[in-house]
Amino acid sequence: MSKETKKKAIKKQATLLKYSVGNDISKDKFDACISVIDSMQQVKIIGTRCFNNTGKGFESYFDWVKRKCKLELPVVHTMEATGVYYEKFAWFLHRSGECLSVVLPNKAKKYLQSIGLKTKNDKIDAKGLSRMSAEQNLTRWEAPDKNMMELRSITRQREHLQETLTIINNQLHASKSGEYVNHELIKQHEAIIEILDKQIKETLKMIEKSVDKDAEIKEKVEKITAIKGLGIITVATVIAETNGFKLFDNQRQLVSYSGYDVIENQSGKHVGKTKISKKGNAHIRRILHMPAFSVVSNNEPVFKNLYERVFDNTKQKMKGYVAVQRKLLIMIYTLWKKNEKYDKKYYLKKKQDKHLEMQSKSSSFRSVA
Repeated sequence: MSKETKKKAIKKQATLLKYSVGNDISKDKFDACISVIDSMQQVKIIGTRCFNNTGKGFESYFDWVKRKCKLELPVVHTMEATGVYYEKFAWFLHRSGECLSVVLPNKAKKYLQSIGLKTKNDKIDAKGLSRMSAEQNLTRWEAPDKNMMELRSITRQREHLQETLTIINNQLHASKSGEYVNHELIKQHEAIIEILDKQIKETLKMIEKSVDKDAEIKEKVEKITAIKGLGIITVATVIAETNGFKLFDNQRQLVSYSGYDVIENQSGKHVGKTKISKKGNAHIRRILHMPAFSVVSNNEPVFKNLYERVFDNTKQKMKGYVAVQRKLLIMIYTLWKKNEKYDKKYYLKKKQDKHLEMQSKSSSFRSVA
């Protein structure tokens, strides 16, 4: 039997397993790619198309998928959790009873790199997501509850108000410092600042009200805010931006999603600066900025010790505070997942035990050597 005949025979024996639809979504449109995988792990593209990111576009997409996926096989839809533009489409598929997986952008990126795709555009990303979903058993998307979505909209509004307040305060300072002072403009700036201050205070009440709605969320937030210097606004923002950490299986994924993953710049004798990627959720990094200063100034030992150790090694204050931000994020994640109250004595003892264990291993290694 020739090689070609063998290949044809194997191909006939292969059974189709499932359809996989990858979707790369932007503000106005999204690119879709349908693939099918067989029992020999061969992935074949059977259709690609672009749709409007609107209700009519979703309906057209649904009809197109039904026409293309003719066999009675499972159909899995996959997309990235990028911004807010994927949400309406995700909810449409969820309400339609479809099997949907939403993956973190960094996870999709690593997969595309692993299969050798260097070029990046919407069509290629859709094909990559389609293949990824075909080859892997991705976790089914859990739709965020109404309370979490409401909480995120409030925390983002508060962030926007704070940024606007900073801009207006800078403009007021400039107006007062010029050679020619326009008192009418100053009155306008002061009036806007008064309104913004009032609205920022209102958002705090809205956040507290939203947290109090859910007894489980309220209990967990109270346990986490036992950390001196960490308030309800910070914790509410972090859990709202991560949907209660439902998309994350471990700390590493969360750190990468938030842009706190470390990038090294080293090759041979060249040693460049080591820094965080900042390629992630900027809302989380922004809200953790001030609490990092607060927990250190409040002498929370876990965080203050970390800051001092990093500062002693680098002689750079901001690197120390960034390390504290990362530690705060991981601490919030750990306490939330375990539903535990922060106990600084417990975490200090845990850290000391780990240090002693490392010293013991080091001394054992030296004695053997």
